[in-house]
Amino acid sequence: MRSRILAGAAVAAAATLVLAGCSSGATDGSSDGLSIEVPDVPMMQEKGEYEGEVNIVAWSGFVEPAWSDEFTEQTGCVVNRKVAGTSDEMVQLMQSGDYDLVSASGDASLRLIVGGDVQPLNLELIPNFGDDIVEGMKGQIYDTLNGKSYGVPIGRGANILQYNSEVVTETPDSWSVAWEADSPYAGKVIAYDAPIYIADAAIYLMATDPELGIKNPYALDQTQLDAAIELLQQQNKIVSEYWADPAAQITSFVGGTTELGTSWEVLRKLTEDDKFKSVLPKEGSTGWSDAWMLATDAKNPNCAYEWMNYTSSPEVNGAIAMNFGMAPANAAFCELNDEAKAHCDYYNATDEEYFKNVWFWTTPIEQCIDGRTDVTCTNFQQWTDAWAKVKG
Repeated sequence: MRSRILAGAAVAAAATLVLAGCSSGATDGSSDGLSIEVPDVPMMQEKGEYEGEVNIVAWSGFVEPAWSDEFTEQTGCVVNRKVAGTSDEMVQLMQSGDYDLVSASGDASLRLIVGGDVQPLNLELIPNFGDDIVEGMKGQIYDTLNGKSYGVPIGRGANILQYNSEVVTETPDSWSVAWEADSPYAGKVIAYDAPIYIADAAIYLMATDPELGIKNPYALDQTQLDAAIELLQQQNKIVSEYWADPAAQITSFVGGTTELGTSWEVLRKLTEDDKFKSVLPKEGSTGWSDAWMLATDAKNPNCAYEWMNYTSSPEVNGAIAMNFGMAPANAAFCELNDEAKAHCDYYNATDEEYFKNVWFWTTPIEQCIDGRTDVTCTNFQQWTDAWAKVKG
């Protein structure tokens, strides 16, 4: 199981983005109307002969022998996997020039695009990227810029509110039980340990303090960031612990240290106890979406393109989603059999109404991606510094 830790490193490249246009402001995270100056990296026009191998940086569970061996049998491309534990590590490894592909999350992908580390993709060379890819994972700001796609979707998930139903006897419909100082569960609240968690505070403020004018939780000016930090510091007083390691989060719930807080659907499932429930509160939530991205100077681009196509098929994409515990990108998987359908139902795979309330992780940058041009938004380094203050 991976740990999506965002602590530490500054995002110098993302902090220097220049916004040439403006955002559509769409709550689905669409990049329509957004134009950002990025390195002019050429797109591959046609595939050639397979090179014999492909080197991949991936989350644990994304590249397994069950499908990589089959891929090798079909293509002759040997799959060499490097498991990364954090988005920062993925960015660093891709910058080394040793890898062809990465399974990047939204908090890493924008950095890779702006840094010139990944190239735009020719989707005509990836026929499995077609009508069956769920609409909510196409054309998103974290992997699609200036009309060019830089990522092939793999899967997605929401950061939901998990709770112990034996203690929290009424189903909560709001994040208030996790944020407000007078929460009846004070001292039993668990929170995510990363600067990107600031966006969770921003989402709650969007609903409870509309005068702040927050339109996108990843586009915060200094006043809005200060308000989010104030809320986080308030929450800090009722938090039992912060988690970045999924195993530790499960232990906290099962051991009774925690009764409610931020989680993933797969973590609730792994607790293997029916008393633990989850809900997507009315304010919405943050979430994560992963995509294959191709290195600018990939040494094995033909094998890499074929890997992206192979893993986008319903069967293989579904196998990855089931192995990790997330909603697959290819909706056709959901129709393969009863087991696939049950998996898709559990993770809301094709329920776009559900995911309309989810703001997928996107690296905060100085140019406001909510369309504002009269202010400067705060960048990831500022979020990192602010998070250190929250944690004390």
